[in-house]
Amino acid sequence: MSDHRHLAWHETMELHELTAFQASALIKLKKSVRKVKDPQLQSLYIYSIQLLEQNLRELLLFYSYAPSVSNDHHCHRGITASQAGDLLGLAKTSVRTYAAAITETATPILRRVLTKQLHAAVEWHGKIFYYMLQHGYYPAYNLEMLLRNDQVNAQRAIAMRY
Repeated sequence: MSDHRHLAWHETMELHELTAFQASALIKLKKSVRKVKDPQLQSLYIYSIQLLEQNLRELLLFYSYAPSVSNDHHCHRGITASQAGDLLGLAKTSVRTYAAAITETATPILRRVLTKQLHAAVEWHGKIFYYMLQHGYYPAYNLEMLLRNDQVNAQRAIAMRY
């Protein structure tokens, strides 16, 4: 840490995004690693699991430096919240992927199609986000609860057996 006693707001949000994404991915990998029959691919899954566990352990250390974080809040993340979070991650990744693809597109008609699909992906993301917000699955306006949810989910992913 520099002279500041907490993380900046923008880096706190990046920390949130990285932690949430990797915890979700870790859970999926742990649930599916035993189903992978190819030994080499299963080895890659195990390597990925160990890498993500280490990443999360390191990232969680920075949560104590997040601005205005307290442990007074309780979060409730059930299977529906997790499923909605997976869908939100898919939509968010789609938006980013379409945006990148458009910057590489030279053919005008393909650019128009990709732009149309990007707009649809943005709408899709919004529908999922507002569903999660309405049901209390994504406390976007409560930084303390948002970061606490990250910590609980990451710890659960790390502790999960595979």
